Amino acid sequence: MFLNLVKIFLPTTLAFFIGLFITPVATHFFYKYKMWKKHSRNEVTNSDFQKIHNEKEELKTPRVGGIIIWFSVLLAVLIFYLASILFPSAITEKMNFLSRNQTLIPFFTLLLGSLLGLWDDLIQIFGKGKFASDDASWRKWKVFLVAFISLLIGIWFFYKLGMTSIHIPFGGDISLGILIIPFFIIVALATFSGGVIDGLDGLSGGVLASIFGAYSVIAFANNQIDLAVFSGVITGAILAFLWFNIPPARFYMGETGIMGLTITLATLAFLTDSVLILPIVALPLVLTSLSVILQIFSKKLRNGKKIFKLAPIHHHFEALGWPSYKVTMRFWVLSVVFAIIGIILAVISR
Repeated sequence: MFLNLVKIFLPTTLAFFIGLFITPVATHFFYKYKMWKKHSRNEVTNSDFQKIHNEKEELKTPRVGGIIIWFSVLLAVLIFYLASILFPSAITEKMNFLSRNQTLIPFFTLLLGSLLGLWDDLIQIFGKGKFASDDASWRKWKVFLVAFISLLIGIWFFYKLGMTSIHIPFGGDISLGILIIPFFIIVALATFSGGVIDGLDGLSGGVLASIFGAYSVIAFANNQIDLAVFSGVITGAILAFLWFNIPPARFYMGETGIMGLTITLATLAFLTDSVLILPIVALPLVLTSLSVILQIFSKKLRNGKKIFKLAPIHHHFEALGWPSYKVTMRFWVLSVVFAIIGIILAVISR
């Protein structure tokens, strides 16, 4: 037990300090090459949004801060993996958490999703034409890319890991057979849709840190120690990002952070057999995504009438007059509360 806790604590702490160490260099690079959006959302949004949104800040703040997260995770993984290869011993082999049956797939998912997200960010930073303004056609392509990655992961789950069922809290398992593949795609897309939470300084970082921290605990309770370490390392890296993302943000997470993290989150939920607990642990993501969906349907079905002043819901609270820092901190509180509730349910529902 003690060694397992040390195995989680050391890489998590290392990832945090790696993030703090590389951020000044990364920030210099971000600002030197002006890695921020060239098109403001004010060009395509209504006057209510323009009242609460600082266009000047967005157009002068880099949007690729997620690089710090996945690069910190990458370095932490490589350090412990190479240590086990170059300095073989019981300790270094114990500390290595890159394993084929637990962490290889989520690690691959994080890197692939983050690199595709970086591609999207670079298009909006340096590209020209309608894709550079993140128009509807490009968003459809992003959804297709997420679905394609999810398809590959779902196939691996079914054919390589033999995953055919999901756990129903307090109700045993239900077999899905090959339908586990499309089910994973749906969950991954739903999780990715919650990425619109990256809309206020510090909001996405604080929320995602709580969620990944919760899955570290859930994996530990399942005795999936390598998976617990990997989730912890992501948590540490996100906290390093958050250190510089609190108001006023030095940079935003961008798609290179959101895409990789949300697909990885769905992957962790399946690997820990707690996918039906995910909506509770990640409730702020659910509420954020749901607010956008409800707003769209309300406008279409009710002749333009809106449920919220603005969507996603964090902008609704801003439109009501809440300062952005108050919205962010209250989302953090909700994240911690529902992360704890999710952990308890995941543990006692077995």
